[in-house]
Formats: sequence, C-alpha cells, structure tokens
Amino acid sequence: MRLANRLLLSSLAVILALTAAVALILDGQLHRRIAVENNDELVREAKFVATQWTRSVQPLAFAHTAGQSLGHRVTLIRRDGVVLGDSQFDSAGVAGLQNHETRPEVVVALQGGIGSSRRRSPSEGDDEVYVAVPAQLGVARVSQSTASADAIFNRALGDVAFAGAAAAVIALLLAAVFARTVSRPVIELRDVARAIAGGDLRQRPSLSAPGEIGDLASALHSMSEQLGARLKGLQDDEALVSAVVESLNEGVLAVSARRSVLRINTAARAMLGIHEQTPFSVDHIPRERALHSALDSALGGVPADGDAVEISGRSISVAARPLPDGGVVLALTDLTRTRRLEAVRRDFVANVSHELRTPLTVIGGFAETLGDPTLPEADRMRFASLIQSNTARMQRIVDELLDLSRIESGGWVPRPVNVDVAEIAAEAIASSADVARANEVVTEAQVPQDARWVYADRTALRQVIVNLVENAVRHTAQGTVTVFAQRDDSGYTWVGVRDSGVGIAPAHLPRIFERFYRADSARSRESGGTGLGLAIVKHLVEAHGGQVRAESILGRGTTVSASFPPAVPAPR
Repeated sequence: MRLANRLLLSSLAVILALTAAVALILDGQLHRRIAVENNDELVREAKFVATQWTRSVQPLAFAHTAGQSLGHRVTLIRRDGVVLGDSQFDSAGVAGLQNHETRPEVVVALQGGIGSSRRRSPSEGDDEVYVAVPAQLGVARVSQSTASADAIFNRALGDVAFAGAAAAVIALLLAAVFARTVSRPVIELRDVARAIAGGDLRQRPSLSAPGEIGDLASALHSMSEQLGARLKGLQDDEALVSAVVESLNEGVLAVSARRSVLRINTAARAMLGIHEQTPFSVDHIPRERALHSALDSALGGVPADGDAVEISGRSISVAARPLPDGGVVLALTDLTRTRRLEAVRRDFVANVSHELRTPLTVIGGFAETLGDPTLPEADRMRFASLIQSNTARMQRIVDELLDLSRIESGGWVPRPVNVDVAEIAAEAIASSADVARANEVVTEAQVPQDARWVYADRTALRQVIVNLVENAVRHTAQGTVTVFAQRDDSGYTWVGVRDSGVGIAPAHLPRIFERFYRADSARSRESGGTGLGLAIVKHLVEAHGGQVRAESILGRGTTVSASFPPAVPAPR
C-alpha cells in the first residue's frame, strides 16, 4: 500500500476512533449527568409545588396553573393515594385515574422521603421520570417525559457525529495534502534508488528539501557519487586485469570452489581447444590426468607445479595455485615451440658436426698421407686436390651458416629495386651450365613480359634463383630444368624452378626448407650439397614479405617457387 493511502487511512481511523470515544462518553457520562440534573430540577419543582399547595387553593386548578408555569406535569395526591389534581387531565380525567398509593415514588414520599422512579406511563404511553415529595396535604409529584432528555442527548450525539464527520473531511484533506507533499519526494527517491540498484549510476535526486527527506536525498546523492567512482575504479581495474591476462602468452584459468571456470584467456582457449562462454564447468576441459590431478590438488589447498601434459599435439606445462576463497588459478605454458627449438638446436649441432666431420676426416687423412716422402707424385697431386675440394666444401658450409645467421638475426636488410627476372635467370643458368652438361640436363627460362620485373634485392634474388637451379640440376639426370615467372591475382610475382628429376616423397616435402634436411642424404653429399640452400631461400624470400612453396611428384619432378612484390613504377 502506498504511503499516501496509508496516511489517509490512518487519519480516517484516528478520527473515527475519536468520534466513537466521544459518543461513548456522551452515552455514559452525559446521559447520566442529564438524568441527574433533570431529577434535581424535578425535586426542586416538586418541593416548590408542595409549599404552594394549601387548603386555600383548589387542587385541580392549582395543578394546571403550576404545570403551565413549570412546563412539567404536576400531580397532587392525597395521603390515601387519591389524585386530587393533575395538569394533564380535567376533572373527569382526574376522577378516572387510578389510586397512586402503591406507586414507588408516592410510597417513599408518604414516608417522608423524596421518591423518584422511571417507568412507562399508562396514561401518556411513554417513559417518564416521576419525583414525589411530601406535602402538608399529601404528596406533590412532578414528572417529565424522558423524550425531551433523549432529544437533548440525541441532539448532542448528532452534533458530535457532525463534528466528527467535519473533522474527518478536514483531516482527510490535510492528510491528502501532506501525503502528496511527503510521498512525492519519497517516490522520487524510490525511483532513483531503484535505478541505482539496477546499475544506472547517472541518476540523481533532483529535490532539495529541509528535514529528513532532504537529508535522505543528500545521502542518496552522495552514495550515487561514491558508487559511481568505485564502480569506475573497479571497471578500470577489471579492464586492466583483462588486458594483462589476454596479453599473456601463457594460458590462465580461474576456477571457483564449485569447479566452475570463471575466467579464461585466449591463449588458454587455444591450448585447450575450448570455445564455451564463461562460466562453464571444468568438465569441458580436456580429460588429461595430469591436468585434472593438478586442479584437484590445488582445490584441496596443495599447489601443483611443472606437470607437463600432451594435449592435441602440444606439450603444455601446468601450474596450479589455490586461492583464499577456495578457488584455483591454473597457469598453462606452451612448451611446444621450446621443445621444437631444442630439437632443432640438437639436430643443428648434430648436422653441423656430421657435415664437417667428413671433410675434416678426409683432409686429416690425406694430409697425414702427404707426409710420406715415398708417395708418388701423381698420388700426391690427387690427394692435394681432394684436400682442396673438401676445404672448399667446409668453407661453403661455414659461409652459408654465416649468411643464414645474419639473415635470421636481422643483420641483413634487403635493398629492393626493380630487377629483371629474365636477366637473373640467365645468370643462374650460366653458372650451372657445367653441371647441367655433365648430367645431360637441358636448362631454359620462361619469363613472360608481365612477370619480368619484381621489386627485390638484386643479390638476394640472384641467390634464390641460383640455389634453386643448382638443386634442380643436381637432382635431375637427362631431363629439363626450367626457370619460370608468373603473376598471381594479388599482383605478386612467383619466381621458381621446375625440374623433371627424381622428385621428393610426400613425407619429406614439408621439411625440405629446414636447415641440413635432406630427402636423400647420400645423393646430396655426393653432389656437393650443404643442406642449407633451401633454408637460405626461405629466409631471403620472407625478408621481402613473400613466401615459398614446393610441389613434387616422386619420380616425375619438383617445382619450388617464391613470391616477390611487383615492380614499382619509376618516378617521372
């Protein structure tokens, strides 16, 4: 129920209660007082009549005269109960009245007292109050109908009811005005409080009133300001925490004590393959024993560190920390790249050692043999030639390793210019002509006019094409090697080499750009390859913003190509 209605009903209830209380008071005290005062008045009148009733007056005439003067019924009764005069009757009526000797008030008066009684009058037909006093000649009685006293009482009750009704109307009007005055600001404060509770902290109470309502409005305004400031601070902190968590390369999960994931960053989603929106149950986490064991241990209050699990081909380190409220924070570190780099480093060291050990063994063995003074001159010259060729091979390996290291570390930056692909292709073909003739390989260039020019570092482009041509010629016997160029839909130019050689098995194709990786190790070493050419090609092309790709069919040939930006128009 609204405040205004409560005030109105309360006011009405108070008025009705007061009116009822006044009516009860009137019904008790006033009615009794009126009765007492009427009785006293009748006693005085009866005594007055008794003193005036003498033998010299005629009783019937005196009763009528006294009744008219007093306004009440006057009855004169002889000592034997016979009525001698009555102001309400003539002589015939008086003669027909009953004997009053047994009437209660007459009995008392005949005994010398003042008699009083109330009863229904048989002659008048209504309730009357009778007062009788002893007189010199008998009993003087004065009576009055109770209808007059009741009329006075009823008029008093009517006045009280009217006053109560008037007071109720006035009170209701005042209560309505007061209720509107009080309820309107209270309603406004209620609406503002509801808006604030709903999250709209821009709402402010507009009123400025004295007293408690004004104090409440001021307090609500201050509370809104403080809540807004604190919420803004919490939002800023939440945004900062979210930004920090999302920027981490490590996966982070916050799990509640009820085993519900409340927060998970992008890295953790990628590691665990989770796409559900938070919050969600930990049952959606991959069911790896070590992962759930770390979670259960932390939920029990015991931290867990460094447990590694394999999830979807990733090696992930799991660390779990319990929270004061019973929750858990899981930290996931993807060790896949680290493990791969460690494997690459081990392979690199092993490959370098293996690649250098063979020529060093040859050089050491032949150098020791050359120390024999009895060695024939022809063998001496052949051994010296082998030492020289193996020294050149080691030098080439070292130079290519240095080039590769310089490119990877950023020590080499391409200086692109517009370069003629056809010219570079011709140079690469010429540099491999001797090996091509020895292997009976036909080399050619197919460079259309729309793909002839690229925007690249000239030296780098030459090294890319030369490496590709040398690889193709080395692995092709009695076939063809073609240098080609073509423009794709994005505007980039693909420069590559196509051969009809032995081809590469599908299992080896994804790894041919790794350093020292050989699909056929024995054949590569016999032909003088270092295993670094394609790795250098890949890094040189990526330094230009391009990419490399390889396609091969075993026994039918291989195609390796690289993309370069198109030539830029020359300034006018």
